[in-house]
Amino acid sequence: MSAAVAEKVDDDLWSAIGDPTRRRMLDLLLAGGDGTATTLSEQLPVTRQAVAKHLVVLDRVGLVHAAAAGRERRYRVDDAQLARAAAQLSSVGTTWDARLRRIKDIAEAVQRDRER
Repeated sequence: MSAAVAEKVDDDLWSAIGDPTRRRMLDLLLAGGDGTATTLSEQLPVTRQAVAKHLVVLDRVGLVHAAAAGRERRYRVDDAQLARAAAQLSSVGTTWDARLRRIKDIAEAVQRDRER
């Protein structure tokens, strides 16, 4: 990865997204518009307390934001932060595509040299 791409990649953000439960929570929040730890835990194979801890991680990296609604906290996905994550992923993908093309070119050159 180039230094420019490495600087753009937010390790904390990708660590948070790297957890399958948190990714599923993001999917549920995107599909439903918002949710609470209780409503999310009803749709996941983890406890409400575990969901609450995952939401803290997602909130810390800015992927979700909470708003008080009576005794509950309703969470929504931050569209701008999610777009930032998608842009980082695209940038990393482009960098790796270029690397893989270069490896392919080298392998093909080696093969041509062997055939001569």
